[in-house]
Amino acid sequence: MKILDLNGQWLLSQKNDTTFANIPATVPGCAHGDLLNTGKIEDPYYRDNELKVAWISQADWIYERKFTVSDDLLKHERVLLHCDGLDTLATIKINDTLVANTDNMFRTWEFDIKNVLRIGENTIQIEFASAEKYVLKRQQEHPIPDWHGTWQVGIKGRAWIRKEQCNFGWDWGPCLTTVGIWRPISIIAFNTGRISDVLIRQDHTHAPQKVALNVETTVETTPVGETSKPSAVVRIHHQGQLVAQTQLQNQGPKLSTTVELENPKLWWPNGMGDQPLYTVEVELLDPQGKTLDKSTKRIGLRTIQLVRENDQWGQSFYFKANGVPFFVKGSNWIPADAILSKMTRQRYFSLIADAAAVHINMLRGWGGGLYEDDAFYDACDEMGICIWQDFAFGCSTYPSFDNDFMKNCETEFEDNIRRLRHHACIAIWVGNNELEQGLVADTWTQSAMSWEDYDKLFNNLIPSVMKRLNPDALYWPGSPHNPIDRKDFNSPTAGDAHLWQVWHGRQPFEWYQTCQHRFNSEFGFQSLPEPKTIESFTLPEDRNLCSWVMERHQRSPIGNSAIIQAMMDWFQMPNSFENMSWLSQILHGLAMKFGVEHWRRSMPRGMGTMYWQLNDCWPVVSWSSIDYFGRWKATHYMARNFYSPILISGLPDADKKTAEIHVTSDLQTPCEGIVSWTLTDLDGQTLNSGELTQVFAPIANTPVTTLNLEKELTQHDPKTLLLWLKLKIAGKEVSENLLLFARPKHLELKRPNIRMSLSTTDNRTFTATLETDKPALWVWITKQGTDAKFSDNFFALKPGDTKTLKIQTNELIDPHTLSEELSVQSLIDTYTTSV
Repeated sequence: MKILDLNGQWLLSQKNDTTFANIPATVPGCAHGDLLNTGKIEDPYYRDNELKVAWISQADWIYERKFTVSDDLLKHERVLLHCDGLDTLATIKINDTLVANTDNMFRTWEFDIKNVLRIGENTIQIEFASAEKYVLKRQQEHPIPDWHGTWQVGIKGRAWIRKEQCNFGWDWGPCLTTVGIWRPISIIAFNTGRISDVLIRQDHTHAPQKVALNVETTVETTPVGETSKPSAVVRIHHQGQLVAQTQLQNQGPKLSTTVELENPKLWWPNGMGDQPLYTVEVELLDPQGKTLDKSTKRIGLRTIQLVRENDQWGQSFYFKANGVPFFVKGSNWIPADAILSKMTRQRYFSLIADAAAVHINMLRGWGGGLYEDDAFYDACDEMGICIWQDFAFGCSTYPSFDNDFMKNCETEFEDNIRRLRHHACIAIWVGNNELEQGLVADTWTQSAMSWEDYDKLFNNLIPSVMKRLNPDALYWPGSPHNPIDRKDFNSPTAGDAHLWQVWHGRQPFEWYQTCQHRFNSEFGFQSLPEPKTIESFTLPEDRNLCSWVMERHQRSPIGNSAIIQAMMDWFQMPNSFENMSWLSQILHGLAMKFGVEHWRRSMPRGMGTMYWQLNDCWPVVSWSSIDYFGRWKATHYMARNFYSPILISGLPDADKKTAEIHVTSDLQTPCEGIVSWTLTDLDGQTLNSGELTQVFAPIANTPVTTLNLEKELTQHDPKTLLLWLKLKIAGKEVSENLLLFARPKHLELKRPNIRMSLSTTDNRTFTATLETDKPALWVWITKQGTDAKFSDNFFALKPGDTKTLKIQTNELIDPHTLSEELSVQSLIDTYTTSV
């Protein structure tokens, strides 16, 4: 087999406009990225430049390049143009001869081009028609309902095209409808045969002693190959060592064998164990033993089950890994850049590492986005992040009555299931995002599709493809979905739920503590990114929440008002725009903390939370816990605590003059620990304290005690009391928490004197030690200049305690210089001025 790589330098031109002609372009890529890289447009993410580049999506664009074909390549029996991704409406010509038209961003395309190639120089031209114009035309011809209009930008009719749906604008993302060769492109030439598919199925019947792998290889042969009957060898490696090998003899187009692995090393979700990975290599050989083709898949040995059993609360919904139940601690993933060509393997790995660092064990690949790059799944495989993979449908009805649309979708499903099914990380495939949440009715209406057409796509077509190509995988038709009564979505008795009452419904954060849902796959609150990020897209005069530019970077119509309303409910108003951004992050984290701690205390009734959302696709005010530049917001730091494997939490009640203390454990075995509590006033004086030793049940919540604080809450105003909780196991502090008996805005905090000392051994990794003379709430450290990573931030600091954390800088720096670049602030700094 020979591969002629067509990636790299191309030329980009706007059709019928010489203003933008023969612009240097990079493939894989897109027109927006190429125009930006060559200085033809300004940064679409800066100020309101998004509006200035809207014309790009209305235009048609042409990519072209020359390439050289050798006589040797053309002598092969089969010569194919292989396109891993074309975005989206493409017309392909080689040497001015039409090769094909494409209409699906998510498909892998191959075309026989042997007869259009010539020895020597050749030209390939790919013309991309405007997706925006296409969907608007189709929508005008045949309107279908969607949720267009619930955010400030968006193109109606996006469901008519198989393309990244949020590319047309969303309530956290810009409208930058891209075109281009977005994934690799090449020419493949082969003789005799090639491997067209490898399906690996696992049998864990005899685990943990051994696991059997069934490897089924599909071979595409030429006429010569049909008579010569190629064979194949399967090799399995672990950590570079060959652990099994077997020969497959030709038995037609499919070659199958079963390999047993003794003493297998199982793959576990993050926090439950290690993530060993095995490499399965299939080598296709001709009768003389010469290699025709190779296929390599990296797998993890594991089972994932979704347990749905009737119980006293309805029907359970929880996952098991290798037979062990686990509570899902997760978040939702959106495409990490509106201009996908900006993404790199390093950026994927960095974001996934940040998720793993705060004990996340599952990410939901949201349906309004895309089937992600291989690097995303590779990172999740390595770090134990399970993936809830939506198919690429979201927040719209879809024309499943159209046979061409359905055939297109079927091939899309086949391509992506084949590409991704071997990844250990993929726990479940899910049909769509939020269609059952009001977009389906008994018949087609102005706001919904019919259940009959819904079922064609999500309960017939997708399951049939899954059964054929991924028979052992889990499938769930939509999110949210209630399997008992699908019209009763977001039910607390069964299925998964999207709980947006706090954000969209303006309910108080305490509303979360009334929820008894089985699995919460979406819920969230917004915050501003930090000042550094805001400075990246604003001028000084833009830095007001209600400025034109700030509102362009806020896509939820209720966004800013919802943040401010909740801020007024919880905190004193900030004294500057900069502190408003920080305070919004504290507010955001507090909301998520309320929900997650409650649902973890609700185990086993509730067995999962995935907050919306992990990441951003541009610098924006949003629900993310990590901003566009990878900077952790307060929520992400707080997630490290509220997703801790063993969590101490509490329920203070000023009216009853009590405080419940709970310990929630995700550990697989019982453990013994010491719970301690200290009740102080706002000067840090101790009014009550105690500790007790208790054994905590595995994968369960343990109510430890209910403190009777009648004396203290009678003698002292609740606004003057703080209850500090700590949990130690084997002498090590593993969790801490702070309970308040009044809203923070009513606490008459004293200004703390926070002292910080630094030490280092290499001028890059520093240990910071902090102490205070007064209680300091939501203490956070910032660094001027280049960024730094902090092991903790937005924590509470009690007089008499020492807080130690790690600081990782991006450059060598001495402790004195670093100390001058670091600032320590706490809640009181957001609304008062130091004297």
